[in-house]
Amino acid sequence: MPRKSSAKNKQVPTRERYSPPLPPSWPLLTPVIPSEDLTVETILPMQILTIPKFFTATLCETYLNFVSRSLDLTTTPGKPKRGEAVRVNDRISIYDLGFAERLWNETGLKDLVAREAGEDGGKELWGGEVIGLSPNIRVYKYSKGQFFDKHYDDTASFSIGDPQVRVQTTWTLLIYLTGKSNGVRGGETVFYTEATKHAQGEEYAVEPEKGTALLHKHGAHCLLHEGRVVTEDAGVGKWVLRTDLIVRR
Repeated sequence: MPRKSSAKNKQVPTRERYSPPLPPSWPLLTPVIPSEDLTVETILPMQILTIPKFFTATLCETYLNFVSRSLDLTTTPGKPKRGEAVRVNDRISIYDLGFAERLWNETGLKDLVAREAGEDGGKELWGGEVIGLSPNIRVYKYSKGQFFDKHYDDTASFSIGDPQVRVQTTWTLLIYLTGKSNGVRGGETVFYTEATKHAQGEEYAVEPEKGTALLHKHGAHCLLHEGRVVTEDAGVGKWVLRTDLIVRR
């Protein structure tokens, strides 16, 4: 008669702990323009800002060489999930808290954001006390014929650090690694304001230019916007580095 196995002898399968892939070895963030020499241009008050020459031409070339040769981008499907905008481009998302901290501290962005905050510490402009950048780093490449249809950027809430701090994103940060000076045509990031009883809706187009950073408010106050089709990629493409400002909740 076969021997009955006891509960003590039963082996319970262990669940493997997920280990995210190691982040890449990003190049040094040098050379950069000193924070006191960086300027903010207002496209639409409280909504759309640009920072010309946020990345120097040399730094753009360094990062373009790195992302184009070292990162394995995936082409997004032309048919989106229900409720999502049509997006046709190549992209990758990398969780890297260390690089987010470097991008915040070593480029002059931290000082510039504090300078623009105003007397209320940035509550009105930035949505709270900005403490850094989201560790969700994204890289986008748009070749000729690729685009991102009209959409809104959502707010994300999460915890970071040790000890843990609860944060949320409030502004999208796009850094153009290529643009018009590279021969790229089209690919503008275009924002649309809603029409009211007293005013027509307007559109604000930001042309991709190498080294320019674009900041725009997202979440509940996000404007409808799109990445227009790239009509000429000059064999290079429109390359964008993206993260978000995060504020303490």
